[in-house]
Amino acid sequence: MSDVAADKPVKWTGLFVSGTDTGVGKTIITAGLAAVLRADGLEIGVYKPVQSGGETEEMRDSYLLRAISGVSDAPEEIAPFSFSAPLAPLLAAEAEGVALSLPRVAAAGEPLKQKYKALLVEGAGGLAVPLTKTELIVDFAAYLGMPVLLVARAGLGTINHTILSVAYARQHGLRVAGVILNGYRPNDSDKSMESNAALIEEYAGVQVLGQIPWMEGEISQTSVTEAIRAYADTEKIRELFSISTR
Repeated sequence: MSDVAADKPVKWTGLFVSGTDTGVGKTIITAGLAAVLRADGLEIGVYKPVQSGGETEEMRDSYLLRAISGVSDAPEEIAPFSFSAPLAPLLAAEAEGVALSLPRVAAAGEPLKQKYKALLVEGAGGLAVPLTKTELIVDFAAYLGMPVLLVARAGLGTINHTILSVAYARQHGLRVAGVILNGYRPNDSDKSMESNAALIEEYAGVQVLGQIPWMEGEISQTSVTEAIRAYADTEKIRELFSISTR
């Protein structure tokens, strides 16, 4: 895969949110961060270019992003490319006869880019997930020219996944703005949770900006935003937006 997209890159303002794996909770973190930043007065929207899976609208990431972030944009505006099959974007799109390209996926988000001063753009799975026949999610982040915020698991194994993801992003010329560990359980038998953040900072050379606890029960805007405010460094995260909007 090439480090630079063949088509001329664009420059978007905001952060590109990616995971170290699928199912790490990056949709919840993206939506929660948007809600908190919007409540603090920042004009921020959310964009999920490609989503796959979800039998009903309520089961799709776009629904959760809209409900928690508080934006008024329609689900099809937030996620213009939605596919039924729970597969990598390349395969899910091909199954429905759709050919994705970096310019096409970026163009679909142009209305949101024009509407808001900054966007939180959520990728699909991790950075090495195939998006087109020749490009991965990391290539799309590079195409947009956005710093990356990584969402990682809190428990055992996350050091390896996170260090590799940080290194991979940097290989593609991306700045890694920070890491958020999600699903932290301080009283869990997995004792690695007590030291993972410090080791990630030491070996990956990147700040851990929050350790969000495991959320029990119904997920709501209130529960997510309270967790973000209590367990993430929202001041530093706001500073990231100040840097990225200069």
